Amino acid sequence: MDRVEGDPLTGETIQILDNEGTFLAWGSYSPSSQIRARIWSWIPEENISQGFLHTRIKRSFEYRNLIGFNSQMKRLVYAESDGLQGLIVDKYADTLVVQFLCAGSEYWKDEIVEILVDLSGATTIYERSDVKVRQLEGLPLQTGTLFGPDPESLLKIREQDLDFWVDIRKGHKSGFYLDQCENRDRVGRMCRGKSVLDCFCYTGGFSVYALKNGAESVTLVDESREALVLAERNAAENNLGGEKIDIVRGDVFQVLRKFRDQARKFDVIILDPPKFAPTASFVNKAARGYKDINLLAFKLLNPGGILATFSCSGGISRDFFLRVLSGAAQDAEVNARIQLHMGQSADHSANLSFPEGSYLKGFIIRIG
Repeated sequence: MDRVEGDPLTGETIQILDNEGTFLAWGSYSPSSQIRARIWSWIPEENISQGFLHTRIKRSFEYRNLIGFNSQMKRLVYAESDGLQGLIVDKYADTLVVQFLCAGSEYWKDEIVEILVDLSGATTIYERSDVKVRQLEGLPLQTGTLFGPDPESLLKIREQDLDFWVDIRKGHKSGFYLDQCENRDRVGRMCRGKSVLDCFCYTGGFSVYALKNGAESVTLVDESREALVLAERNAAENNLGGEKIDIVRGDVFQVLRKFRDQARKFDVIILDPPKFAPTASFVNKAARGYKDINLLAFKLLNPGGILATFSCSGGISRDFFLRVLSGAAQDAEVNARIQLHMGQSADHSANLSFPEGSYLKGFIIRIG
């Protein structure tokens, strides 16, 4: 941006013009960010108002209905992919969890909450704008109830025919990994009669699906004591687990090495780590981490075993992740074949105008 005329407020709508003064777009102004303006609309006659936001949010809701994504837990608004910069809205039954991640959505917060109440019929709207990206916009981290009564510390929500306890106040992301909904089902169906190792298991989403589909045993590994307690509770809530579950608290890298030294073997291994590379500047360090855990996983698989491995790092491309996995398989001296490519669930579908929205990369790999 060459210059700014006047003194617009943070998040206020501005006209973006070329050097000759010709209109280009309507955007939101963010003086603290490297992205000085984010686009709302390319249409000169567009009025960026509460009515404009109402139309786009309504269209976002209708899209989920159109594709038949009707789970009690789902993403209703996916930021730029729905033409709503920096706005995330996740549904947990009659509670909405919202994130305002940039100056533009923050500027319209009160109006957006009114629209969400009108369109969704939610009884509670809870804010989880405690994401570090807000600091790049010069915005403080914020959480709290925006509408209705304060939510319970844990909510019991149904996904397909399974019940999960979700901590929307302190849990990862908005409380649950909604983007893995379809992948949990896919991987779970491959676990009948199998011994399963679920790494970075969080509150046990993949493990519960594996148990539901008849896994012989499931070992859950995570660093968080609170997450593991909730994982065990989620299994029990669905009358699953018992002696089939082994809970291991610890650093996944160290636990995998320990299992290697003990000559432990598994039929199915699930790797769903947190972001190793939020941006491209972390790629080299992240690559070492991804290669390490996948190399160890390949060595822990029984012949014919399955590795379900994921990367949610925005700085790691699908092709780069594949090269890392190829190197890990070669070093582990296994014959590995990609059985299935995976991504985020359909409620998180990315617009082609915003390819960065396709952040989740996953592969089901079978070794010979």
